[in-house]
Amino acid sequence: MKTTISLLFAAALSLSSMPAHATKLDLATMSCKQFLESGDDTIKMVLTWMDGWYKGDEDNAIFDTDVFVENAKKFGTYCGTNPNVSIVTAADEVLGK
Repeated sequence: MKTTISLLFAAALSLSSMPAHATKLDLATMSCKQFLESGDDTIKMVLTWMDGWYKGDEDNAIFDTDVFVENAKKFGTYCGTNPNVSIVTAADEVLGK
């Protein structure tokens, strides 16, 4: 329950800085190229969502910024070399779910 609340809070904070025209993101269809070109706010929001999604309930409400940054760098590198891959596929490769 704490994880769900933490994720919702993080998402709400991220969404508050989103441009007004960005009302819905379909992460299942977003390519790495689209992700990398989406702008800082969207990149931060997607990375935060992925961090929570791939942790699941196993880490409760722990947010390790060192691990987050390391995973974000790995994800960015993977997407940079595989621009046509979906970000879901990239996340599976990098974060191993």
